Amino acid sequence: MRVRSDLTKNRRRNAAAIGLLALAVLAAAFVCLFVGSSRMTAAECFAALMKRGSAAQVRILWNIRIPRVLAALIAGAGLSAAGLVMQTDLNNPMASPSTLGVSNAAVFGANLSIIAFAGGFLSTGNNLSSYTVGMNPYATSLMAFFFSTLSILLILGLCRLRAFQPGVVVLAGIAVGSVWTAATTILQFYATDVGLSAAVIWTFGDLGRATYRTDLIMAVVVGLGIAAFAVLSWRFNALLSGDAAARSMGVNVDLLRFVTMLLASIITAVCVSFLGIIGFVGIICPHVSKRLLGQDHRVSLPASALSGSLLLLLADTLSRSLGNGSALPVGAITSLLGAPFFLGILLGRKGGHD
Repeated sequence: MRVRSDLTKNRRRNAAAIGLLALAVLAAAFVCLFVGSSRMTAAECFAALMKRGSAAQVRILWNIRIPRVLAALIAGAGLSAAGLVMQTDLNNPMASPSTLGVSNAAVFGANLSIIAFAGGFLSTGNNLSSYTVGMNPYATSLMAFFFSTLSILLILGLCRLRAFQPGVVVLAGIAVGSVWTAATTILQFYATDVGLSAAVIWTFGDLGRATYRTDLIMAVVVGLGIAAFAVLSWRFNALLSGDAAARSMGVNVDLLRFVTMLLASIITAVCVSFLGIIGFVGIICPHVSKRLLGQDHRVSLPASALSGSLLLLLADTLSRSLGNGSALPVGAITSLLGAPFFLGILLGRKGGHD
């Protein structure tokens, strides 16, 4: 009876924690709508939200701020859930899309598109107006997504040759990521001034690029991915006990790792291809969720997704508050917020153990 009582208390505590996180996310999303360089008052924001304000105010809220908030909600949840799955699959708390070279590949694809294809810099040179006219807004995202997916397929293919050991995945990711970084450096070396500037600016995580169409695409991919992870939660819990224990429970460990790593990387590739590089969300949020609520993926998965959305919303609000008329790169803000907090958790460990 006591064991059952303890389980009931834990379930209630976890449900209350997830409920509080959901309320915090809603509150942060609401506050995020009121922050921006246009300096609209709260009353004007409310009026624009009801489409009763001026045409400019309605346009700012509905065409700029709301897509931006939706992007923060979706991308934050997706990147955090992907990070949680990667950490579980590889039994490595520092595993993330950047560890496996997914972000490096996205940067190369975007640079290739901007410098050589989408903007036509090989023919337009330093003429910025020619770049603006010739640029295809979806070409860069498509190239970034293509190379991100190609990279993870290459890594997973190499690891299948070595029985898919977690350590091999990390080492292969580091090696392949270094190749993409080197290729990006060579590409930028031959770029014109305008091409180099545009390519570097793309790497800054920017939620301002979001539109309703890109939000819809990200929502479909992230939603399906998180739903699949939720169905596989018990398999992830079995994997926490070790490969041998998971196999004894009927889990096909190699197939689970392959499929879920691929799905997590696709989620990351979609978010990164539309918004640029947003670091640290996939590391800090899953780690904090597991530390506070435990390893059970039935709890840590929704908690990680919600905390990822919350972190990205707070980072975006802060970036627009400090930008003095223009938003700072949200990727830099997530790192500034996450790195000290993460170091605090590591230093707070007793004896270096959880």
